[in-house]
Amino acid sequence: MELSILKRVRKPTLDLSPKERRKLWCSPFLKSYLVVFVSYMAMYLVRKNFNIAQNDMISDYGMSLTQLGTIGLGFSITYGVGKTVLNYWSGGKNAKNILPLGLLLSGFCILGMGLVMGPSSSQFIMMTILYAASGFFQSGGGSNSVVTITNWTPRNRRGLGVGFWNISHNAGGALAAAVAMFGADYFFGGDVKGMFIFPAAIAIIIAIIGFFMGNDSPEAYGLGTVEEIFEEPISEEDNAVKENKLTKMEIFKKYVLFNKVIWLLCFANVFLYIVRSGIDQWSTVYAHQILGFSKDVANSGFTMFEVGALVGTCLWGLLSDLFNGRRGAVSCFALICIVFTLGYYQHADSIFAYKASLFALGFLVFAPQLLIGVAAIGFVPKQGLAAADGVKGTFAYLIGDSFAKIGLGYIAEGNPFFGLDGWTGTFAAIKAAAIACFVLMAVVALFEEIKIRKLAQQPAAH
Repeated sequence: MELSILKRVRKPTLDLSPKERRKLWCSPFLKSYLVVFVSYMAMYLVRKNFNIAQNDMISDYGMSLTQLGTIGLGFSITYGVGKTVLNYWSGGKNAKNILPLGLLLSGFCILGMGLVMGPSSSQFIMMTILYAASGFFQSGGGSNSVVTITNWTPRNRRGLGVGFWNISHNAGGALAAAVAMFGADYFFGGDVKGMFIFPAAIAIIIAIIGFFMGNDSPEAYGLGTVEEIFEEPISEEDNAVKENKLTKMEIFKKYVLFNKVIWLLCFANVFLYIVRSGIDQWSTVYAHQILGFSKDVANSGFTMFEVGALVGTCLWGLLSDLFNGRRGAVSCFALICIVFTLGYYQHADSIFAYKASLFALGFLVFAPQLLIGVAAIGFVPKQGLAAADGVKGTFAYLIGDSFAKIGLGYIAEGNPFFGLDGWTGTFAAIKAAAIACFVLMAVVALFEEIKIRKLAQQPAAH
């Protein structure tokens, strides 16, 4: 039996002109957008708090690095698997309400972690299970945010819409430490349990409020589809689903499992995560051990990477909108720049060069990071978008992110990559991944160009 909050509401279209419906569109759109933005931001409050709490968990409860690593691995595995499983299940449901539901369940899991925390083996097992469950519940957040934004925004605003929403995870990550430490210090006398209980309480409150704001589509308000409101042509894929009355499994097989463009994007995402996580994971170590900078300078470079990512997230989406939705072509430009900037970063001979190169890399990496997801929107019907985005995310986390954290470290320790070892081999692997991503996105750009020209010839929806 399906929960009532997950049922999609579709009201008969109001007897108003598209222009009049456009005037009514803004308020419910902003409410719906606010829910997915704030809910996804709150997910990071109950995700990154674990990273912040680790030193206290070691000192207060004697937890080992292996135990902490095991807890973190549980989250990564369930998050990666859930990207496909949960997002397939959520197809055809109220995408907007998937966010607060996932946040609510994740909040209860993190609350449980704080309550059961302790030094015994049974408590460690319970914490691992709860954090893994939290990862699974959070795995539908990103994809269903994109689905909701797609349902509400016209094509020429989707890059900006998804790009600005993407800031939510940067904001959540930035706030996580302050929220966790405030909760522990002011409500739990400095006890590390407060780093879990307090953020969880905030997440639960935000989730409950989120259920009662906005909806997953303008159709829920009788405004019709976004294509009708903005007088755009309906995509070939959405037309096919409607005319042929395809089931969820038929949509998944045709538009995800056997969709060559989605697989191109999946593998492009794998290579991109090697680049992104390779820089993100190892920049502080490389700067301190090889470039000879202090730990403070090394950490400030990591911050510059995040600042660059924050700036790039919005601007690249807007730029791709200005280029009429050519996400693949814009990604290719950024990837070329990444290859050259990596060389500048690798041989940085001053603090300015180190920080500037990491800011530039953060700015550039988040072009394909954002646009790979937005590009998928053009090749999948709306009902299959969450599953397509989920499969892409599963590949990225289970292959790309894992190789970046384990494989690149293995090469850096002296194991050769095509005859190159140490950090020279590591940088060669990152550059090779960027080039491979470029090749795949260039092919996507060709398919995208064909799609854009076909859409330009189709009549607008009414």
